[in-house]
Amino acid sequence: MAKGASARAAARRQKDKWKAKRWYSIRAPRNPWSFRIIGETLAEEGEMLVGRPFELMQNELDGDFSKMHVKIRFRIKEVIGNDAITEFVGHDVMKDYVRRQIRRDRGKIDDTIDVVTEDGYFIRIKPFIVTRSRVKSSQKQETRAVARNEVIKFCAKSTWISVQNALMDGSMEDLVSKAVSKVQPVRAVFFRRSQLIQEGVVIDDGPTLEEVKEDEKNAIEEEANDDQMEDEPLSDELQETGDEVETVSEEHADEDGEESDDEIDYESMTVAQLKDLLKEAGKPVSGKKADLISRLSE
Repeated sequence: MAKGASARAAARRQKDKWKAKRWYSIRAPRNPWSFRIIGETLAEEGEMLVGRPFELMQNELDGDFSKMHVKIRFRIKEVIGNDAITEFVGHDVMKDYVRRQIRRDRGKIDDTIDVVTEDGYFIRIKPFIVTRSRVKSSQKQETRAVARNEVIKFCAKSTWISVQNALMDGSMEDLVSKAVSKVQPVRAVFFRRSQLIQEGVVIDDGPTLEEVKEDEKNAIEEEANDDQMEDEPLSDELQETGDEVETVSEEHADEDGEESDDEIDYESMTVAQLKDLLKEAGKPVSGKKADLISRLSE
């Protein structure tokens, strides 16, 4: 057999690796994201995914477009069926955002702080402070010491979940900014990086994966039923009934001067409908159905 023919025959006998792979849903941690689906990936076996990193921008995760420069880092911790469960391992601020904060007439103060949270998580946090004007070395040292003290005190009395929330919503930045402003006026305070070095006590708080998947299944079924009901034409009898109701309501409106508005029943609406209302109102669409309803009721 010719050399080229034997090579083609060997290639046909070779197993197609792509056909052996299957899709896995990547889910955010249980707390505070309630196993939300954040992506998909391919693998031959679920064990091959453990330890694989996954990154996405914060605005894609919680809808906060003021955090488009913040990259959230996850790591796949375990695989259950077709679901790859991740853990939060830190965040990074994009380098171009950091460079835009630095100018010739401003001062730059950065630091690296290793802390242990209340539940035993060992983490590394890197604050970055930009002053309104140039500062002396003594002022830098004092500002760095004040910022370090505030970060250590906050983390020592907070859990790892609380530290995550404080890093994501900016409350820790506000705490440090208020403290260091007493030493030197600052223009910007942010944490350019956080990193999980060693885990502590895992707290099982929030809905389980089975409950989340059941809610997702019910939401899909409700949306399908609503679409089916919208596509089905009304029977003649229901149409006549609807016309009668409309006529009665018009007469009632004429008598009273104006028709009173009933309160919207959000409980009877689907998750997709609630998200559409939140998008029209310019509000975040993340969270469970109860969170969406409370956000619309504000």
